[in-house]
Parts: sequence; C-alpha cells; structure tokens
Amino acid sequence: MKFVIDHTQPITLQELQSFLHHPGAKVELSAASRKAIVDCRNYLDDKLQRINRPVYGINTGFGSLCNVIIPPSQIEQLQENLVKSHACGMGEEVPLEIVRLMLYLKVRSLSYGKSAVQLTTVERLIDFINLNILPVVYTQGSLGASGDLAPLAHLCLPLLGMGEVWYQGKKGDAASVLSACRLTAVKLASKEGLALLNGTQFMSAYAVWCCIQAQALTGWAEAIAAMSADGFDARPDPFVEHLHTIRPHPGQLAAARSMRGWLEGSEIIVCEKAHVQDPYSFRCIPQVHGASRDTLAHVMRVVETEVNAVTDNPTVFPEEDEVLSGGNFHGQHLALVLDFLAIAQAELANISERRTYLLIAGQRGLPPFLTAEAGLNSGFMIPQYTAASIVSQNKQLCTPASVDSIVSSNGQEDHVSMGANAATKCFKVIQNVTRVLGIELLNAAQALEFRRPLKSSPRLEQLHAAFRKKVPFMQNDQYLSGMMRDAEAFVASHDSSVY
Repeated sequence: MKFVIDHTQPITLQELQSFLHHPGAKVELSAASRKAIVDCRNYLDDKLQRINRPVYGINTGFGSLCNVIIPPSQIEQLQENLVKSHACGMGEEVPLEIVRLMLYLKVRSLSYGKSAVQLTTVERLIDFINLNILPVVYTQGSLGASGDLAPLAHLCLPLLGMGEVWYQGKKGDAASVLSACRLTAVKLASKEGLALLNGTQFMSAYAVWCCIQAQALTGWAEAIAAMSADGFDARPDPFVEHLHTIRPHPGQLAAARSMRGWLEGSEIIVCEKAHVQDPYSFRCIPQVHGASRDTLAHVMRVVETEVNAVTDNPTVFPEEDEVLSGGNFHGQHLALVLDFLAIAQAELANISERRTYLLIAGQRGLPPFLTAEAGLNSGFMIPQYTAASIVSQNKQLCTPASVDSIVSSNGQEDHVSMGANAATKCFKVIQNVTRVLGIELLNAAQALEFRRPLKSSPRLEQLHAAFRKKVPFMQNDQYLSGMMRDAEAFVASHDSSVY
C-alpha cells in the first residue's frame, strides 16, 4: 500500500486511520508538493542574497534571543544548534505508532512549500517512515505554543545522525542505524531547524489517535450498554425514536438509533416489566452518549483542519515575496478541543461504571455480584471497585490543561497553550475508558446468562458468543485480573460494527 502526500489534496482522519493501520505502507511526495518545496527553498536562498536585515529564525537567534544577529558563516551551525539544544524531553517514550504519525504529519506540513526546507530533508523524513526508523520521542517538554519544540527536536535529531531510534525491534543510536541503512546525515540549511521544530505535530498526532479511538469507543459504549440493558431487564421506552425527535441533537438521535439497532429482535427487551422506570445510567444513555458524540464531531472538524495546515514559523510566501513571523504554531485550537474530548470520553466511562454497579446490586432477579453462591463467592464485587478507581482517576485527568499558561523564553513567549499536556492526558483518559467499558462488558455478559432461556437480539447474541471465546462464564471465584485484561483487549482490538 502507498500513501502519496499532496498538499493540494486535503487529508481526512479516515485516511490517517488507514495509514495507522498499515504500518508497512510506503509514503512518497506528489510532484506538486516536490515542486512547492523546491521553489520555496530557492526563493529563500535568493532572498538571503538580496536582503541586509534581520529575519527572525533565519539570521537571528530564537525566542527572546531574536535580536541577536547571526553572521552568514554561522547560519547553518545555528540550525544544528537549535535542534540539539531543544531536545530536552523527559518522561515516558511516545508510543511508536504516534511517532510514525508525527513523521507523516510533519512531512505533510512541510509539503505546502511555505517552510523553505530542502527537499532532501523532507525525503529523509520519508525514508524514516518507509524504513520504519522511528525516533525516540518523550511525552514531556512541550508547552504547545512555539509548536511542540522538545518532542519535535527529538523527532528530527536523527536527521543529523544524533539521538536514538527504534529499528527492527531494537533501540539504538541514530548514527549506527543510519549507517546500517546506508543513509547519510542531513546538513541543515538556513531556517530548516526552526521549520522542523516549530509545529503542532506532537499534539496533532495524539489528537488524531484520540479521535480514531474515541470513534471506535462510541460504538462499543452503545453495544455494551445495550447488552447491559438486557442484562438489567431495562425498558425500551428511552430509545423510542419520536422521544428524541422533539430534542433533535444529532448525537442524541444517533445514540438512540444505535441502541434500537442493538436491541432489535431481543426477547428480553419486549418482556413485560414490573418496573415503570430505569435509573438514569440506562434511561439517559441517548442523552449522555449523544453529547459525547456531538463533542467528538466538533473535535474531529478542528483536528482535520489542523492536519491540513502549515504550523511553523516564520512562514515563507514566495508569491508575495514575504517572510512573515506569526503564531501558527500556537496550539490553542488543539488544547481546547483535547480538553473537551477528554471530558466527553470520561463521561462514557462515568455512566458505564454506574451500569456495572447496578448489574451487581442484586436487583431485578440478578444474584448479588452476579454469582449464584454469593458469600462463598465474591463474584464480580471487586471489578466495580477497579472501574470506580479508574473513573476517579479520569476525573483528575480531566482538569483542563488549556486554562494554564506559564511564561517562558524570558517573557517573549508569554502565553502558551499547554496543548501537549492536554494531548497526553486525553490519551490516558481514552485508555481508561477502554478499561471501564471492558469491565462493563464482563459484567453484562455474565448478567445476560442469568436471563436464560430468553435470548437477547441476534446482534448482541453474536457479540456475546464472540466474547465468550475469549472470556468464559464465571461459575465460581477465580483470578479476575486476567479476565478483565482480556475484556479490555477485546474492546480495544475488535470493531463493534462487525456484529
């Protein structure tokens, strides 16, 4: 499979999802993008011969050192020094699939011909993708304002034969890997270091991953909620279509439609009920899930705009004969929506944990803790504790990063987005949501078996059978952590829409 990066054609999240799901796919530049890159570089080289004034980041220092003029003989050294000095990341390593996406998005941003990089530099980044040479990047260090400086410095340091990379399952120094692959280090020209480091590709890569995972989890949240509804003997009334057409939020309508689709044909849902109303965690599924759906739709629009943008600084406009210093690297757009997405996704876990709690509460004919011999067996008592713990952690992680700003670079960078922190927090929240939904699925599948001989819908019975191949019915107490991890893996690795 091959992906052609062409700045004249907008890229979609669906295409980026395909790129993520095909780790062996090759990447190349379109002829139009190659020409745009070469023309912009030639323009800047020519302009530097004609002007005799400071241009930020090209013949000046960086940040608050913007007034320090760099002589022509030291301009190339300036760019190398920038990359080395800014590689200050700490913390955990960024997952390799996100590093690969960072490389792709950085090439995409440079392909517009507004950054004045050399074509050879962009081609070397593409070599990294095609040879699966993935730089070691760290999660901490970016303020999300002058772009993702520290993470992108680590991403691009191997261009110079420095830093560390993952290659063929091993971590090693970049120089050795480049040599083994018969690649030479790049010698950066004027402006290039800044073009490589200024940008939002760390935040954007995380945002793309989070949107893709959130979309998958939305489907799972309703599939599992529907199984829980039959397990709990819930009423069908809250999902009737005309109840929602009088409050027509798109997400609410879609969530109700999804619930009806999952429950269609169920023998359990149409049984006469002794109770006249369900608790909110069942009755308000369309409203709660629907709000999260609408949030995700908004976030996806913002993220798609960002991955189709030029986000470095200064920006070069050959046609207008201008080099403009601005703020397109500022991550405020992403910071706000990543905080919003984390909150919306956490709500899926909040309501999921409440349904789990009700399933083990010994109500509506279900045995306490979903075990036939409660007392001798604790059954599913403690998985709910785990879900509650994870949900509580999510609430802490959902404290917005975007409301914070710490002055940096001696006051020159006096408002920062903290979008990188929003990105890594959102990533953790989504991982946690997967775990909580897995725990609900574990309980829902157990509860459904206490409704036999009645059957759920054909779709839910098919899902239940697939799940039982991985996680068996628990007759008596046994080691549960392994079953919980298997349930999490089932949610993370399967597509709910196939059922």
